Formats: sequence, C-alpha cells, structure tokens
Amino acid sequence: MKNINKFKSFSITKLVVPFAMVSLLFASCSEESIIELTPFNSVSENVAFQTPALIDLSVTGMYNAAELGNYNGGGSRGYIFGSAYIQQGDNRGEDVVNLASFYQLTYTGTYDATSANNVYYWADGYRLINRTNIVIDGVTKAAAAGVISQELANDYIGQAKFFRAITHNELLIHYARPFQDNNGANLGVPYREIPYSTPANIELGLAQGRNTVAECYTKILKDLDDAEDLLYSKTKRAGAAQIERITKEAAIAYKTRIYLHMRKWDKVISEGVKLNGKYNMTANPDTPFASNSSNTESIFSIANGATNNPGVNGSLPSMYHPPIPAAANGRGLIAISPIIWRDPSWLADDKRRVEGTMVITGNAGYYPNTKFTNKYKDAVNKTDYAPIIRYAEVALNMAEAYARSTDVTNGLSKLNEVRNRSLANPGTQAYTLASFASNVNMVNAILKERRIEFICEGRRWADITRLQGDLLFPIAGIPAKVANAGFSTAAPALAAYAIGTPYTGALGVNAFTYDNFKFIWPLPQLELDANATLRVQQNPGY
Repeated sequence: MKNINKFKSFSITKLVVPFAMVSLLFASCSEESIIELTPFNSVSENVAFQTPALIDLSVTGMYNAAELGNYNGGGSRGYIFGSAYIQQGDNRGEDVVNLASFYQLTYTGTYDATSANNVYYWADGYRLINRTNIVIDGVTKAAAAGVISQELANDYIGQAKFFRAITHNELLIHYARPFQDNNGANLGVPYREIPYSTPANIELGLAQGRNTVAECYTKILKDLDDAEDLLYSKTKRAGAAQIERITKEAAIAYKTRIYLHMRKWDKVISEGVKLNGKYNMTANPDTPFASNSSNTESIFSIANGATNNPGVNGSLPSMYHPPIPAAANGRGLIAISPIIWRDPSWLADDKRRVEGTMVITGNAGYYPNTKFTNKYKDAVNKTDYAPIIRYAEVALNMAEAYARSTDVTNGLSKLNEVRNRSLANPGTQAYTLASFASNVNMVNAILKERRIEFICEGRRWADITRLQGDLLFPIAGIPAKVANAGFSTAAPALAAYAIGTPYTGALGVNAFTYDNFKFIWPLPQLELDANATLRVQQNPGY
C-alpha cells in the first residue's frame, strides 16, 4: 500500500466526472463537475480505473475530499472530516467558546437553510459519498477485468465503504433526531449508494428521499461490517499509513461509536474487545497530537501536509492555536470554555492542563487569561492531523457500556485506562470501586471524562444528541454557553477561568430545549430546490 503522503505532497488536480456530482450539484451542474485527485490532471472517469496507479489515485482522492472539501467555490475549509468536522462538533456544545464570526451561527444556533457552514457540510459530505460510490463501482469493474487483484480491490472497496458509512453518520447526527427518539422511526438522511456519474443515476438521486434514522443505522453498520471483512489490518500497512489510511481496526473502532449511539451496550463491548492488545494508551496524553503520525493510540486520522491542507481559513492549528507567540501563526478562533475548565472532575494538576504542552493561556496581545488548546501545534505549516477516532474513545465507549450493564469492574478498568495516564499521582488520585456508590455514579464519571479527554476534538455534539432523554443523565436540548466572543480583557477572563469551584458566571447564549426545531439543522435550500421529494421532508420549523 502506498503511503498517502506521497500523493499529498502534490497540488490538487482533478478527475473529471460527467454531469453533476450530488446534492447541491443537482441544483447547478456547472458549480462543480469534478472529483479532485492528485497528481494527475483531467483524468477521465472512463480511464481512471484502467491502471493500478490511476486506481490508487482515485482511492487517494477520497482522502483529499474528506480532508479539504470545497466551501462556496472559494477553496477548502476542512469539510467534512478536516477542521470543520471538529469545529462544528465543538461549537454546537458548551465546552468551547467561539471567538469570531466563522462559526458564530453554529455556536449561537442562529442558522437557517441557507447558512453556508451547514450547506457545505451537507454538500461536501455528499460529494465525498459520491466519490466513494464511484470508487466502489470502478474498482469492482477493474478487479473483474483483472486490472488489479481481488485482494487489493477488496481493501480499496473497504476504504470506500468506511468513508461512506462515517459520512452518512456525521450527517445523521446533525440533520436528524437521535436514534432513541421514536426508536429510529424519524426521518434521517438520504443514504446514497450509487455513483451519480450517468444521467439515469442522477435522475434517481434527484428523486431520492430521506431514509429513517433506523434505516440509516442499518446501512451504516452493514457498510462497516463489510469494511471490516474487506480491509487490510494495520499490520499490512507501513509507518504513518497505519493511522492515515483506513484499516480493519478503524471499522471495528467506529462500530463502538455507532452502537453507543444506538444504546446497544453488548455490541459496544463485543466490538471493543476485538481491539484488545492492538492499541495502547500513550503514556503522555499529548503524544497522539505531538506525534500524530506515529503513536500507539491513534486508530484513524485525516492527514494534512505542508502543501496539502485546508489553509489559513480551515486548518486545525489556524482555528484553535492562538497567535502566541505571533510567529506561531495561529488565529485562535476557538477557546476552551470555563464551563468545562472549572469542572471539579478535571483535577487541578491533571496533565491535560499543562501550560505550553496541552494548553496555551492568552497574553496581553490576545485574549489575556483565556485558555486555548495546544493539541494542534503547527499553524505555520498546518500539518496537524484531524483525529477521527482514538483508542481512548473506544476505551471510554466500552467503559460506559460496561457501567450501564452494571459490570463496574470492567467499567472501572477501561475508565482508568484513559484517565490514569493524565493524573499527577495515580496512586492516590485513581478511581477505585469505592469511589462510586453505584454503577450510575460511575457512568457520570465516564461522561465527565469524555468531556475532558476529547476537549477540542469535536466530540461534544455527538454526546449531546445521544444523551437526549437518557435514563441516567439526560441532557435537555443544547446547554447554555458563554457569550460568543468570550472574555476579551484580562480581569473578567482571570475570574472566569479561576479553577477551584464550578463556573457560575454569565452565559450569553441561551439553552435550546430538545423540542426547539433548531436542535437539528435544516436541509439546505439549494438541495430542496433541486429535489421535490426532499422538499416536503424538510425538518419542521424551517
């Protein structure tokens, strides 16, 4: 398997696809009629699967699509699995503070069917899905013609099915009600499984409506099961490709996330145990970020390179790293919220608070005393990977499933597997069974640990939506947040971030109840204009 970075070093060029792509492209075939690939120019779809080298480039094109996206025709912004995936997931929750206008509509819940961030989340998601379907179709035919071996074709198809599954899931959690509401009978998103590269298929796409949430999950799991069967194990990939290329282990790991959303605790556990011994928590919580292409914990991340990244308006370090020092080149548009910073569950001497390693504090020149993450470090060359799933998440998924199933022994073990490496003194600070009066208290500790461990990794929204109506720790809608733009002067920020007691300061963004129609995003208006079936399936209220 070729290392994807070999191709990432080239500039983006294009694989031509006739007619429209999908989604917004149904509305305007002239808006984009390409699949972006590297490094060949204007490769016709008719020949893109005729040689092993071109096939490999077609597969690499899926990764570029996931990393970069196309924002309003103005270039890449990290849609759908680059920085936008993480920023949207963070800004929909209360554990970050949005400081600029980029994601203000997301943060404040003031979006509508024409809001660009939501529109292009959908558009670039379905563009990626269309790429996966083109790859599945083309690789299947190439293997049948003997262009590549069936073994290699299986691996390529497995990568495409994984991307297809996780992209539909990402759209599902933003545009549809969670599975536990009406047992999945509510409308989900259209699950698209054919390539929109012929007039006949485009007509089918123009008429396709929304699957139910339950139908989407069934299809997502089928794609992930297929991917697990088809993909190479990480042991067949070399070096960084074990993290930046999709593997069998990634499909397994992602299933623990899906089953957690479906509240199938036994399935979370049975999938998770498949990874026992295959990954380990790094000794230092910063290692998956400082060494993001080579560590024992990262399962799948989207790679970025110095010449292939979403740029100053879309890379993770540009968005999250403050301009401290100025030569760091960050913009610092998203900060850690005092709501989570001051939560008593996050111990004062936790290694995830270490200044200069995992946290940067604003100075006199930029948001003094405000706390920023330092997970994304290279705002100069913008090479930080976008983490999609780490073993820390698998372990906490399993911990929660065990605890909810009253297996507190295994629940404690998996919780401590994540938490202990960040403690200043695990011998005295580690949880024991005596720390919890019941399994319910353990679940609460696990949910808090998720908020701390995955701060600024885009995971908060997924937990907010799946915990609506939870029997143990329900979240009622979208929690209230600190005001957009945060604390721009020193004294208020110093008070706001003073640890020792929970944050009780002002909350400038009101909470949304679950029955508020803006709990979920609207389907984009341009999509509705092109698809009469979806037009009558718009989310209520929009």
